Amino acid sequence: MPPRTEPGLSRIGWIGAGVMGASMCGHLLDAGYDVTVTSRTRAKAQALVDRGATWAETPGAVAADRDVLFTMVGYPSEVEEVLLGDDGAVAQLAPGSVVVDMTSSRPALAVTIAEAAAQHGVHALDAPVSGGDVGARAGTLSIMVGGEQGVFDAVRPCFDVMGKTVVLQGPAGSGQHTKLVNQTLVAGNIVAVCEALLYAQRAGLDVPTVLESVSSGAAASWALSNLAPRIVAGDYAPGFFVDHFVKDMGIALDEAARMQLALPGLALARQLYIALQAQGHGGDGTQALILALEAMSPRTP
Repeated sequence: MPPRTEPGLSRIGWIGAGVMGASMCGHLLDAGYDVTVTSRTRAKAQALVDRGATWAETPGAVAADRDVLFTMVGYPSEVEEVLLGDDGAVAQLAPGSVVVDMTSSRPALAVTIAEAAAQHGVHALDAPVSGGDVGARAGTLSIMVGGEQGVFDAVRPCFDVMGKTVVLQGPAGSGQHTKLVNQTLVAGNIVAVCEALLYAQRAGLDVPTVLESVSSGAAASWALSNLAPRIVAGDYAPGFFVDHFVKDMGIALDEAARMQLALPGLALARQLYIALQAQGHGGDGTQALILALEAMSPRTP
């Protein structure tokens, strides 16, 4: 098993400096880890470089002398490219090191990565997260991990600076399956929040006053507390992209079909989000769903 990670000793590689990844990597820097970073565009990682991270031009270069390599990108195809492609990072990692994919991705790809890593003498974990940009900035993410117990224990100090709830779910792919459970729960919840806000508006209620009542009762939820205020303020900036959420729901439905499991609520939520994409909001946050629902019931003159 790899040694336990420790600030000042363990060398960290990081691939992906988007809405979530930049904050997560920043916590490792703040904790005192030696970090090398790369991203599709250097501008996204520049703030991390300014804070002390070392820039690398390619995924292979970022992995060359690292003890633990983290990836936090957008899509399974990007995970496969940066880890297993022609300049993939896995082949450049030293035997005994660890690769940790924190992207929300396909369980089967997590298994493939673990198998490819093992061929190079490298350990692998899949560790997707929940909590959005708020949790990433605050270091309070929920981190769902698949892999071996000893590898999990070794990387746990890094997880602990990024998240508040860190749980090993089982072997390779289990973290990704758990994230799909999470996304299934979130999808229905956001639909409910948006529908409730539309009802309150159409009924002529003062929405902030309504939220004061319902946010602490049986209807309380993370989405209600964190996304509803953004909707009321007309703030649709991405904490989690609509495009990425549609991707996650598609993976969940594919997995459900493979298991001969019907998830009609999730299928409906995904269709509503596809309508939102068609309206040009794929780059907005998931709370923008209210715009698609609002368009289905326009006010009459």
